[in-house]
Amino acid sequence: MPMKLVFATNNEHKLREARQILGARCEVLSLNDIGCHEELPETQNTLEGNALQKARRVAELFGCDCFADDTGLEVAALGGEPGVKSARYASDARRGDSHDSTANMTLLLERLSSYPDEARRRAQFRTAIALIRGGRETVVEGIVTGCITAAPSGTDGFGYDPVFRPDGSELTFAEMPPEAKNAISHRGRALEKLLDLLTAQN
Repeated sequence: MPMKLVFATNNEHKLREARQILGARCEVLSLNDIGCHEELPETQNTLEGNALQKARRVAELFGCDCFADDTGLEVAALGGEPGVKSARYASDARRGDSHDSTANMTLLLERLSSYPDEARRRAQFRTAIALIRGGRETVVEGIVTGCITAAPSGTDGFGYDPVFRPDGSELTFAEMPPEAKNAISHRGRALEKLLDLLTAQN
């Protein structure tokens, strides 16, 4: 019988990806599945800190094994921005509502408008996943490098996917079918490390 792990999210995109990768090893439950309807805190200044903060909150409230993630887009020309503020980039600049992906991308492209050369638009997506199992805390991360395109392209994916083109591809994440993106994405790589960790623990 597979183990059960709560993924501290209700994001359908994230849940689908986690279930595809971890499904053979464990049953992945959402926050809704366990009756958690509160907004989890994300007040730390690092991705790792936010992931741990969310996982600890769920473990504290429900006493279950769980994992949580936080993801940031880090653009070299902008000193690593938006980074830990990726999901609320525009709202922090008072340019949009919280988690407004279109406003976030618009602001990012504006701030990169003076860097037309792709070599100056280098970026990486980084995901940190914090696992709490049996009271033990572990953090893994996944990274994918690429560049920010001049304009959005593609309709799949979410967040900054329409403006991020990974190295070795001519497509943005939003132009890729989900299985192709999952095979190389930052979250996919972090989830693969999580799967290795769970396998080793058993």
